[in-house]
Amino acid sequence: MGQITSKRDGLVLPRVHFTTSEEGPPRYSSQQLDGSRMDVRRSSLYSTLDLVPQLEHYARSLPHHRMKSRPSLEALRRASDVSCSLPVTDSVNEEPQAKEEKAPVRFGWVIGVMVRCMLNIWGVILFLRLSLITSQAGILLTWLIILMSVTVTSVTALSISAIATNGRVISGGAYFMISRSLGPEIGGPIGMVFSFANALACALNTVGFAEVVRDLLQEFGVPIVDPINDIRIVGVVTVTVLLLISLAGMEWESKTQILFFIILLVSFANYLVGTVIPPSVEKQALGIFGYRSDIFVQNLTPDWRGPEGNFFELFAIFFPSAIGILSGANISGDLKDPATAIPKGTLVAIFWTTVSYLVISVTVGACVLRDASGNITDILVGNITDDCVGLGCQLGWNFTECAQTQTCEYGLANSSKVLGQLSGFYHLITAGVFAASLSSALGFLVSAPKVFQCLCRDNLYPYIGFFAKGYGKNDEPLRAYLLCYIIAVAFILIAELNLIAALISNFFLCSYSLINFSCFHASITNSPGWRPSFHYYSKWTALFGAVISVVLMFLFTWWAALTTFCIIFFLFGYVNYNKPEVNWGSSVQAGTYNMALSYSVALSGVEDHVKNFRPQCLVLTGPPNQRPALVDFVASFTKHTSLMICGDIIMAQERQSRPQDATDWLLKWLNKRKVRSFYTPFTADSLRLGARHLLQASGLGKLKSNTLVLGFKANWRDSSPESIEDYINTIYDTFDSNFCLCILRMMDGQDISDQFHSEVNQGFEHDETVENDDQQSPERESADDISDKGDSDQIKTVFQNDQGKKTIDVYWIADDGVPFPCELVRKHWHRSKVRVFIMGDEQNMEEGRNEMIALLKRFRLDFNDVIVMTDSERRPHDKNLRRFVDSVAPFRLYDEQKEGVSIQELRQSAPWKISDKEFEAFKLKSERKVRLNEIIRRNSQHAALVLVSLPVPHSDCPSALYMAWLDTLTCGLHCPAVLIRGNQQNVLTYYCQ
Repeated sequence: MGQITSKRDGLVLPRVHFTTSEEGPPRYSSQQLDGSRMDVRRSSLYSTLDLVPQLEHYARSLPHHRMKSRPSLEALRRASDVSCSLPVTDSVNEEPQAKEEKAPVRFGWVIGVMVRCMLNIWGVILFLRLSLITSQAGILLTWLIILMSVTVTSVTALSISAIATNGRVISGGAYFMISRSLGPEIGGPIGMVFSFANALACALNTVGFAEVVRDLLQEFGVPIVDPINDIRIVGVVTVTVLLLISLAGMEWESKTQILFFIILLVSFANYLVGTVIPPSVEKQALGIFGYRSDIFVQNLTPDWRGPEGNFFELFAIFFPSAIGILSGANISGDLKDPATAIPKGTLVAIFWTTVSYLVISVTVGACVLRDASGNITDILVGNITDDCVGLGCQLGWNFTECAQTQTCEYGLANSSKVLGQLSGFYHLITAGVFAASLSSALGFLVSAPKVFQCLCRDNLYPYIGFFAKGYGKNDEPLRAYLLCYIIAVAFILIAELNLIAALISNFFLCSYSLINFSCFHASITNSPGWRPSFHYYSKWTALFGAVISVVLMFLFTWWAALTTFCIIFFLFGYVNYNKPEVNWGSSVQAGTYNMALSYSVALSGVEDHVKNFRPQCLVLTGPPNQRPALVDFVASFTKHTSLMICGDIIMAQERQSRPQDATDWLLKWLNKRKVRSFYTPFTADSLRLGARHLLQASGLGKLKSNTLVLGFKANWRDSSPESIEDYINTIYDTFDSNFCLCILRMMDGQDISDQFHSEVNQGFEHDETVENDDQQSPERESADDISDKGDSDQIKTVFQNDQGKKTIDVYWIADDGVPFPCELVRKHWHRSKVRVFIMGDEQNMEEGRNEMIALLKRFRLDFNDVIVMTDSERRPHDKNLRRFVDSVAPFRLYDEQKEGVSIQELRQSAPWKISDKEFEAFKLKSERKVRLNEIIRRNSQHAALVLVSLPVPHSDCPSALYMAWLDTLTCGLHCPAVLIRGNQQNVLTYYCQ
């Protein structure tokens, strides 16, 4: 025994034990060779850590011990730090299970789909109504009815095949296909009504079976109670037996269906044999004469009779026989390979059932007269044909009297038992009727719970999760079975389902329409995810199937169609309002993307116009859930109006601490808060650098930001000089980029990151010294903690409250477009009054006020009052002026008071400080800011919102001094204050063009 280790192209092969012999090379055991090959196959030639493509990487529903995950890019990039060894396969470390679970029962395309669909298509209509339809419509129009029905079902089957082969199909059938293609808004309503329709279809087929049993009991003279109660008793007993078969498991249900299928095949063979057997005198009295060309020719054309004597009435009677094409798809979770079984089984079932319907209609039409008396004495003796009218006279029978008085009880137009009378053995046809009705009832009883269970697990509607639980190896929905049983029994007890039958047909037609539309919509969206392996479909045939299904709904029963759509719209509205947190990659999402892309490209070719100006805001929120007030403020005037982008500048040192799903979680937070905004994280070394890149790159085409919104840096006095410089330079860059600027200051602060460790309901308890620091420092809470917060951080802010009859005060100091965003905010706080403050003197106060009123009216801006500030030029109070001087004292050089030190040396040691010369040069401007703050505090202490024109930063103004101006303008207020400045471009016009 020995060991070898081989290296080739950097690949380390596993050690393999081998034995030597004199006859030849080393012999390897098969188990060792298989294991080594598996290890080599699972590792790429590029790297032992890199894996070759495997199914386990893409399947999300494989057993747990088979699930795989690729190594991250970081692991591959740092492969040199990891010892080179092959990845250990799961089978190596896997301990043998003590007890292996029995695999669930899975069906192939024959038993699982074809047989099931054929049994549901062969219903009581085949045996009890097809002969009557052939009599009234004639063979030609009967074939047209059959082929039109088959056209709808075939097109739908092609669409089902395309959807079923575009990825893995689990249980849920039509609901699963529609919901995953068109989204939960459409899929939810269809799942609900489709489940209900299947339950009612079970009741209908059970009642059909009960009616046949009742007729047999009356024929033998042994009724149970009376005709109506007999149907109820037999129906309840029958559906109970079917429930017990279903509860026994899919294996027993499948065996029962096979038994029914064999009985039906025997019935068909019995019928075909009966058509070639020479008819006896008794059969001739019933109008049966075997194959005759003259009977065939007479029955080719229609003979309309009674209230149902028109084409669409007969079409409506026949079409419910075609609703069984989804029976195989409805149990897709119990199929071995749904993607192969559903197309193959459904299409084969449609083909053979179509052939059977066509054959039976033409054979019965070629063998049976429309009218016959059933009386043997009506046979003609000799050549006496006096007063005999009709084809029967040529065949030796006089059915003239009953035909003219319409009292014939037998013949193609009068008896529903023609197939049994024409067959070789009558009771085999009765057995076929039993098999057809019971197999359809059993199929629908199994389909309804399967579909409903899938709907319940998606949690789209409240209070239905109880029925989602599955039991056993096949995950049987026992609770849903009982619910379906109760619904079926309730409608069986009514015993009058003619009106509900029309509603059921509309439910199924509605499902067919949406299945076809799903296929069409997925095809036209050009989504890369739409790659069905079934290629024999067309988006235009799918659209035709969708349209014709809706047309048939209204042609059959218009009131039932309206009822169906009302139910669908109600359920659609509920799901659309609640917006469930599901992402199924629907074609609606792909279509939305296509529409957005097309409109964005089209908008790029449209020149800007002042009438269409919108404040499209880039908001530096950081993680939006940490500054909800800033988010809510901008959302209050951009919602349904303009663009909002939440920019999150992530410092480089914070990047590693961010979880990978932080972006998705923050988007969910915005959606839960009902904020219409994009979220854009950006990694940068500083606030200024990140903001500069966002200013240049955020947005798409015309959907590009034109306004930057910042939170006020209230802790500027305690911040580093570099932090202040960074903040002010961001303002400079904003104007350099030709952007408008908006700075929000809250009395209680905006950054609530330090509140995450306390009860959220304590509200905002910050004082002004802990307001938003827009430079996102490493000291704040890391993003790891972001994803741990649920709905608890949905803190209510002042911008979500009703402000009542407070005022919005606008201090229009400079011509910079301040009233325009104020007008948008006014729409949110509709009960607040708008007051506009302007500067003026006492001599021209009234004239200035009238000019401003005229200007506002020209702009069609809604306002309540215009106030002229005539005392704005007065000197501020010494107390307030001293407070301002004290606030900037830590940032001054005091160079004139220091002897022996040159200004250059002081500048080099503290380049950010304010020299005495600079302070004196801006002294007058500083006093005006203090004075304006006094006016604002006097007039707007109880306002809901204050908007003030932002002073333009001068290039020679020190950052700390400008920061002090912003602080002075808005300090001491108990309401949100907004400093706003436009980019010196018109955003208002009073012209109409």
